[in-house]
Amino acid sequence: MDLTTNSLLLTWTVFTPAIGLAAILLLLALRPLARWPQVFLDQAARGIGVVTTVVATALGIALWAGFDGSTAALQFIHRTVWMRSWNIEYFVAVDGLSLSMVVLTVVVFLAGAVASLPWWGALDDHHPHFSKRHVPGYWVLFLLLETGVLGTFAAQDFFLFYVFWEVMLLPMYFLIGIWGAPPRRDPDGRVRGGPYAAIKFFLYTLAGSVLMLLAMIAIYYASGPGTLADGTATQHTFNLPLLARQAREGTFLRAAPILGLDFARVVFVGLFIGFAIKVPMFPFHTWLPDAHVDAPTPISVILAGILLKTGVYGLFRFNLQLFPGALDWASYAVGVLGVVNIVYGAFVCMAQKDLKKLIAYSSVSHMGFCLLGLAAGTPQAVNGAIFQMVGHGIVSPMLFLVAGVIYDRAHTRQIEAFGGLAHRMPEYAAVTGLAFMASLGLPGLAGFVGEVLVFLGSFAATDPLFRVLVSIGALSVIITAAYYLWTMQRMFLGPFNEAWAHLMDMNWRERITLYPLAVVTVVLGVWPVPVFRMLEGTVGTLIGGLGH
Repeated sequence: MDLTTNSLLLTWTVFTPAIGLAAILLLLALRPLARWPQVFLDQAARGIGVVTTVVATALGIALWAGFDGSTAALQFIHRTVWMRSWNIEYFVAVDGLSLSMVVLTVVVFLAGAVASLPWWGALDDHHPHFSKRHVPGYWVLFLLLETGVLGTFAAQDFFLFYVFWEVMLLPMYFLIGIWGAPPRRDPDGRVRGGPYAAIKFFLYTLAGSVLMLLAMIAIYYASGPGTLADGTATQHTFNLPLLARQAREGTFLRAAPILGLDFARVVFVGLFIGFAIKVPMFPFHTWLPDAHVDAPTPISVILAGILLKTGVYGLFRFNLQLFPGALDWASYAVGVLGVVNIVYGAFVCMAQKDLKKLIAYSSVSHMGFCLLGLAAGTPQAVNGAIFQMVGHGIVSPMLFLVAGVIYDRAHTRQIEAFGGLAHRMPEYAAVTGLAFMASLGLPGLAGFVGEVLVFLGSFAATDPLFRVLVSIGALSVIITAAYYLWTMQRMFLGPFNEAWAHLMDMNWRERITLYPLAVVTVVLGVWPVPVFRMLEGTVGTLIGGLGH
């Protein structure tokens, strides 16, 4: 296979979920003629959804197997003219950064698909599983979301990237709003629930999208000449590899100032805020706890495991590649914001009583390591930041899945409501303990590798400020260990709360979703080489324009 041009494998990977989506819509369109019962449509939608995600996973693994990580060149390229009048192309390809996210996406979506299947033996009649409601619609949106995420990581045309980025927005809004928690009032009288969380998520993300759109327009008109796939010369371009080359040559730095301010710095800040909202970075993080708490478990899995990574990916792909000089200028601020995320998220976790909210704030803390690695800009720090994306993308789905296990049975996530669960649910306690240990950064598990590399790479940065930031961030690891161990103690240790004597241990649906993630967590913690092989040729190119 030619790895550099005319490959359809990546396109098939991106649009396989869309094919499943179309199949479900076809069944719905034929229902009036065939008069299929609702039970048949529900089962068919579930079957198509799971099979489609399995196929997409197989294609993603095939991409990984055929990828040459030793080169920085784009691979599995599929490029053709889309809208000639605006110089827009359908241009997808992967380097090490993109491929690591594509593989992570197909794996996490497969786990989310299996977690979306009902398991009647673990549920009572008074608490119907969310996936029994509006089943075809759920799977249509689920598969549309997967196509949007895969396209976001694969796109090499800025306009195409923006289209896929927006495709992610609506499915997540409806998945949280319709299948999330019903509306309720907090003790302080404020309305909470799926609809509220969905609107908050939508507005925050849309605000970031507007900033990104403005930055995209500015970059397009500031760019130099380009060439479309058919050889047509253009005055401006959305082509990301070409834009990156022009950035290295200083094209954007020579662009006209915006309101008297440096062009590169203004556009850098606009992009940075747009992506930071999705990370999420303090103070733009407040949508995340609501979305996580009120989303159904599989959607929380995807939100934490994948959607947060789209923000970090955007920072590396656009802010770092297109504006390395502006990143040099902003490195102090980005590093400080990263450490604020780490420390703030860890301390807020200590105060949480809801298990899902604790896990949500832990994601805020862990994404701070990616910001610190981006700011430091050394090979070790950038490798660590990208590995942190992968490691957190495996561990955080485990955490939300174990939260869903106990909520399906007890109908509460209040940590202090439990006690001594290890006596009644030893298998569940063991899997939860592994997920907690991985998230707190225990050596030998996936959560450790990225954090330690970010610390090593940031400490090696030439500016002494980063050594101070590393010292502060390292101290927060103690807080992370404290809130996880305290949670373990309150939920699983001590005398058994007889109110939960009816609870049953894990079922096979939960084992199928959790055990593979647990195995990957251990394997990547002991042998992280496969991820670093993917990144070998890419990281040097990413940081090549940095000066600090």
